[in-house]
Amino acid sequence: MRQNRSKAYRKLMAMYSTSFGFRQPYQVLVDSETCDTASSQKIDLLTRMESVLVGSVKMMITQCCIHELYLKGKSHQPAVDLAKSFERRKCNHKEAMPGDECIAAVVGETNKHRYVIATQSHPLRVGLRAIPGVPIVHINRSVMILEPASDTTLQFKHRAEQDALGPSTSEKAMLSAVAPPPEPVVKKKGPKGPNPLSVKKKARKHATQEVNTRVAAARVEKVHAGNKRKLHEAEDGGKVSAGAEPRPKRRRRNKTASRPVEV
Repeated sequence: MRQNRSKAYRKLMAMYSTSFGFRQPYQVLVDSETCDTASSQKIDLLTRMESVLVGSVKMMITQCCIHELYLKGKSHQPAVDLAKSFERRKCNHKEAMPGDECIAAVVGETNKHRYVIATQSHPLRVGLRAIPGVPIVHINRSVMILEPASDTTLQFKHRAEQDALGPSTSEKAMLSAVAPPPEPVVKKKGPKGPNPLSVKKKARKHATQEVNTRVAAARVEKVHAGNKRKLHEAEDGGKVSAGAEPRPKRRRRNKTASRPVEV
């Protein structure tokens, strides 16, 4: 067997062991056609199966498959002898039935006994791919091939991994029995008041405006008073009115008097 194929088979069987509980020795259930093909091509079925499954195996066959070999005649006696060397798997069928139907009945819907199926029947392989966790082996031109995992098997594995990450069934029951915790009371926040600093600034601004208004009003009154006085002086012709007091004249300082006299 090539190295890459052996590595792929080892990885595949490790997946079956981890996800579906397969253990060594693997129970290999063989049909009549596989025994007939192995005897005609002189294939050591036990050795090849151990090489493909990468571990010890236990070869098994049902009574219905052996009866199917008997019906083929004496020319298939080597296949009958090979089948008799395997362990008998009780199928509990009172009357012999076709090998494909017998193996499908033994595997069931879940393959609870963890069988590896070695068959040459194409319809049986198609039906077994719909069952999760069923390794299938067939012979192709004297080469024994382990089929890759089917889509059903991969989906089952993915669901099992997701369930393993979450709580188990018993934990879910316990969580559902426990009453849910009370919801925390959320205090509603009302409208916020004004910032004290901003209020102070606004009051200071209003006070400044009032002071500025008063100063401006005083200046306007002063200007109006000066204009009125000038207007009265212009009407009197520069004379002082009778009721008004005369303005004192400013005395000019004599600059020459203050100088010392030269002799």
